[in-house]
Amino acid sequence: MAEQKLRKEDTLAMRHRLIGQSCRLFYSDDPVKIVRARGQYLFDENGKRYLDCISNVQHVGHCHPAVTKAATAQMDVLNANSRFLHDNIVLYADRLAATLPEKLCVFYFVNSGSEANDLALRLAQQYTQQEDVIVLDHAYHGHLMSLIDISPYKFRKLAGQKEWVHVAPLPDTYRGIYGRDHPNPGQAYADTVKDLIEEIHRKGRKISAFFAESLPSVGGQIILPQGYSTKVAEYVRSAGGVFVADEVQTGFGRVGSHFWAFQLQGGGFCPDIMTMGKPMGNGHPLACVVTTVEIAGAFTANGVEYFNTFGGNPVSCAIGLAVLDVIEEEDLRGNSIRVGAYLKDSLAKLQARHEIVGDVRGVGLFVGLELVTDREKKTPATKAAARVVKKLKEEDRICVSTDGPWENVVKFKPPMCFSTEDAELVVRCIDRILTEMKTSDLKLENEDI
Repeated sequence: MAEQKLRKEDTLAMRHRLIGQSCRLFYSDDPVKIVRARGQYLFDENGKRYLDCISNVQHVGHCHPAVTKAATAQMDVLNANSRFLHDNIVLYADRLAATLPEKLCVFYFVNSGSEANDLALRLAQQYTQQEDVIVLDHAYHGHLMSLIDISPYKFRKLAGQKEWVHVAPLPDTYRGIYGRDHPNPGQAYADTVKDLIEEIHRKGRKISAFFAESLPSVGGQIILPQGYSTKVAEYVRSAGGVFVADEVQTGFGRVGSHFWAFQLQGGGFCPDIMTMGKPMGNGHPLACVVTTVEIAGAFTANGVEYFNTFGGNPVSCAIGLAVLDVIEEEDLRGNSIRVGAYLKDSLAKLQARHEIVGDVRGVGLFVGLELVTDREKKTPATKAAARVVKKLKEEDRICVSTDGPWENVVKFKPPMCFSTEDAELVVRCIDRILTEMKTSDLKLENEDI
């Protein structure tokens, strides 16, 4: 059968007719139809090239030849149910274990970050024999019902907060209750969790877990203050709970200096359960939960078998192994350090020239540019951020998006092959766009908000 090619308008019409309308596209007013990609670049049906600043799933670059070769070679030999004995799953788990603290040594392979976080929740609740969970404000952990229940970003728009879910303040040192001028914001924010645990106990309840992204993304590209996780883990474990680190978006060297974002906290900090996902398969559905022998043992002791038909299959693990090889062979962690620092420093220079830039923050290739209409009041410049995203796409063919509670943080989580030249282009274009924005536009936005 010959390949069927549709015109963009026909593809869009069929999508409206056949695909659920809640499954939204980037640039919904005028979607980009992408027909191929390579590295950090996307190509539309007319051959126009777009710079991709948001595909943290395609971690080592779109359609990396080494990953494609590994996938096709294994697919040509075997792709069986993961309940058959096979080398790839144990070889891959062993490679992952080498990047982690010794106590994180038992792996469960699944297909998505949502599956991973759901299983992590089950592990924590089974181990502690408790239900209650503490999460961070504005958090998002996945689209399953169990995860919507522990994602304030979602449940506040739907059924509301369950009695067993407790929300701690987001440790945002830019607009949170404790800023960068505080002598020890990590301790101060950790103490809010301690206070919350005491409040939970007064209600006659006990916690199973503290559940948090190592770098909150939907919350606005937040960098946790130093020492925060270590103190929170101390308080949570003293209360009988476990610490779950969600690395679905931030793992596999994105921060550059470390393989996992939780390691930024230093001091030997290690979670009790960690989840990983998006970058693992470079676009192939692959995710994982890793935990301790003790927690895994409690899960086994419940007498209910756990299996996942596709999780950890030979093809998925071959792809995962290839991704690890590319990260190492192409020094993508080093690239993240160098290019990420250049991007962050260049955006910080924009802050000196444009009042609308309220904050620049990030680590490695995880960077946020927060726009405000009033620096003193930190009023979110939501419309201006949307305008920047639109202009970058339409005028410069650069793909970015926004995040944060007010969608005013322009976020950068590009493929790890993103270059200094790419970063320079992005900053130059943003500088031009912000320069073109009229003061009257910003005043209008301030009145709308």
